[in-house]
Amino acid sequence: MAEGEQARLVAWTWELHSVHDRLRDALAVTREAVAAGAPAEPATRDLLLFCHGFCAALAAHHEGEDRQLFPAIAEQYPELREALRYLQQDHSMIEHLLGGLQAAVARAAPPEELSRHLEGLAAIMESHFRYEERQLRQVLATLALDAEPGAVLGPLWAPSPAAADP
Repeated sequence: MAEGEQARLVAWTWELHSVHDRLRDALAVTREAVAAGAPAEPATRDLLLFCHGFCAALAAHHEGEDRQLFPAIAEQYPELREALRYLQQDHSMIEHLLGGLQAAVARAAPPEELSRHLEGLAAIMESHFRYEERQLRQVLATLALDAEPGAVLGPLWAPSPAAADP
């Protein structure tokens, strides 16, 4: 295997971890926006921005995994099919939780309710990411998948407080 090919293969491990870290950061910023919101006001512009961006990024990440990454892993490593099914079940649960969060934001739910949504989402998301990283770390180091990381793992977007400034 050529040196450049090995660098690309090993990069999938880094790409997954990097996307997970960015999604963790996006969740933290979203939680900070909820904490900073005024209880009597509709959802703030920051909260809408952060929630929309976070929810879209997490959904795109899981859709890319389900569409491209997991089928490639299942084909090359059939012994991981059960773990991949478990991860896809998590994706469905997280999608449901994201829907609840988005509905709460859309109806300007109080910060306490938004915080509960984010707490639940944070717990399952962290458990899912850790399991996924443990199960797939070695596989991603040798996975033959010729695709763009953004298409497979979702955009590398993470909001920052400056993103909300006009």
